Amino acid sequence: MSQNDRTNWDVTNWTRRDDAMVEEAIRRGASRRDLLRLLAASGVAMAAGSAIMTRATTAFAATPKQGGSITAAGWSSSTADTLDPAKASLSTDYVRGCSFYNRLTFLEEGGKVQMELAESIESDDAKTWKITLRPDITFHDGKTLTTDDVIYSLQRHKDESVGSKANAMAQQMETFKKVDDRVLELVLSSPNADLPIILSLHHFMIIADGTTDFTTANGTGAFKCETFEPGVKSVGVRNESYWKENLPYLDSLEFIAIPDETARVNALLSGDIALAANINPRSIRRLDTIDTVTLSKTTSGNYTDLNVRLDMAPGDKKDFVDGLKSLVNREVIARSVMRDLAVIANDQPVSPNDRYYNAELKPKDYDPEKAKKLFEKAGVLGQSIPIVASTAATSSVDMAMVVQQAGSEIGMPFDVQRVPSDGYWSNYWLKAPVHFGNINPRPTPDILFSLLYTSDAPWNESRYQSEKFDKMLVEARGTLDEAKRKEIYDDMQVMVAEDAGTIIPVWISNVDAVSSKLKGLQPNPLGGMMGYAFAEYVWLDA
Repeated sequence: MSQNDRTNWDVTNWTRRDDAMVEEAIRRGASRRDLLRLLAASGVAMAAGSAIMTRATTAFAATPKQGGSITAAGWSSSTADTLDPAKASLSTDYVRGCSFYNRLTFLEEGGKVQMELAESIESDDAKTWKITLRPDITFHDGKTLTTDDVIYSLQRHKDESVGSKANAMAQQMETFKKVDDRVLELVLSSPNADLPIILSLHHFMIIADGTTDFTTANGTGAFKCETFEPGVKSVGVRNESYWKENLPYLDSLEFIAIPDETARVNALLSGDIALAANINPRSIRRLDTIDTVTLSKTTSGNYTDLNVRLDMAPGDKKDFVDGLKSLVNREVIARSVMRDLAVIANDQPVSPNDRYYNAELKPKDYDPEKAKKLFEKAGVLGQSIPIVASTAATSSVDMAMVVQQAGSEIGMPFDVQRVPSDGYWSNYWLKAPVHFGNINPRPTPDILFSLLYTSDAPWNESRYQSEKFDKMLVEARGTLDEAKRKEIYDDMQVMVAEDAGTIIPVWISNVDAVSSKLKGLQPNPLGGMMGYAFAEYVWLDA
């Protein structure tokens, strides 16, 4: 179909969902030029586009309300909380990052990339990229955003001393060239068509050139940092000079963490908080009957995994790892633990929502007799094996109990060690021989594999090492042949499922519970709480 054919589509193809897309773009501060590009890309002629923009603008203006303050609660926090986007690793870090900073791009519902600080990101070969910034954007201290800030923000991820969680992904950014204050050229070490998506990740927030002090936040975001107490709370106040018109709606936001899920729900019901993130399925039936609460469901690839380190006993014996994979009853976890708010997974991180998902790769069958034989072969049958779990990793305690029960029936005792959520991510995750993790959604296989499975991945939970896997990732990243890319990603998913020590039983549907007075929360492919960016877009309907 030619572009000319597209722009002559009958406007009756336009749906209310498309109206909502335009309204959301307006809510994020899209200019008239941005909207015209959006409509043209959707095949809408100029005359019809004007009518749609008028209707969407009217609907948008009639809904949100300015003013008010809320307290919202996540589930994970520690004294290692940070305002440095490069080091962000917990939900509280991501919420703060989205509140105080902006990215070059924003990933909206459905996985569509929208420009944020960037006005455009263009490339002819997926290797050399021209990035043009929006004009007249200022940091909280009044400094004007320039390409110097962008280059500094991106380059520092490559500095090993920074400790960036995105170091592996940033290594592909080979050279930066300032063309002028609004235009820069970024050359990758090899082609990567996913760059605009990568730049939408929380770690790639833009900070001011030369920033080294993160006791507070100096960003371009919707809120200015008033208070930051690691492990306790953060408070943001409305940025009156925010570059997105009408945003944010709230005057201020306090964000805290309440690790205990029951306490989080009770705080919502008592009115102490307006949003309780990451609600356990067991609480949903209770909340469903309460008129003052609404539930926001997002299924976008979040999962809790059981990790076996391959470089430590007992995970250094492949038969033990394979036996554990056969002992995990995925049906029970999906039905009883997650109360059917989950989709059965196949031990690799690319979710069914992704176009590169390998639908031919089937989940391991629950086979306790097979598991018993493998444990016996590994020489561990009858030994007490510790499994570290915590409420910090969603539903991990309940999942551990399912495994423990199955093990007891075949003479394989598992010692479930429930540890406090405070300090779990720094003291146990990535360290204990057998432990749980909880991974937030990521929008591409390249990002997932780079963060979690390459030999130098910062969050390589099972210490999986494969030179072949590493080379395949580079090949997939560089090819513009979609069929070839799909084939490589399919094979990589099989390799992870068969050889890594990460057991991913289900993809979890994330549920946030909010006061019925809080409006504007939408699903997002980067996870719950609107991909952690809710603060900028929600409003109070008193």
